[in-house]
Amino acid sequence: MHKDVERILYTEEELRRRVKELGAQITADYAGRNPLLVSVLRGSYIFMADLTRAIGLDVTVDFMAVSSYGAGTVSSGQVEIKKDLSDSIEGRDLIIVEDILDSGNTLYYLMKVLRARKPASIRICALMDKPERRTKPITADYAGFTIPDAFIVGYGLDYAERYRNLPYVGILKPSVYEK
Repeated sequence: MHKDVERILYTEEELRRRVKELGAQITADYAGRNPLLVSVLRGSYIFMADLTRAIGLDVTVDFMAVSSYGAGTVSSGQVEIKKDLSDSIEGRDLIIVEDILDSGNTLYYLMKVLRARKPASIRICALMDKPERRTKPITADYAGFTIPDAFIVGYGLDYAERYRNLPYVGILKPSVYEK
């Protein structure tokens, strides 16, 4: 365990098992279709890679970079698209792959933007769901884990661009971000 992690919330094995289950569920739900998975960078890149391999369908992938946090631990409420999709999504079945659904500000904004581009459907797959913090009316169609109101890192999730490479998800010690 990393010295800045208070405790491990989900081990590598627990993450692997849950991602496999999510992949099987998406495979069943999208049988006969070719969904487009959109990773919301940067936090979801590890989850996206593992989820893509766990889906037993032909899928395509694209990436967006959207930010509402900066270097803080709480959403600023101001959402900015830093990298947009490479291709049109009109008529496509879209699955937004996100690391964490927290306040909902980012995904609420993103859903509004993407709906205007006329996809056939949009669903959200979030590795972590933190409903206690929700300020927007949005839910994940696929949620890996429902988590407590704590600041988590690892498996792509970061604090100030650190800890993404931890192979587990852990609760960051408050002393790290309350400086």
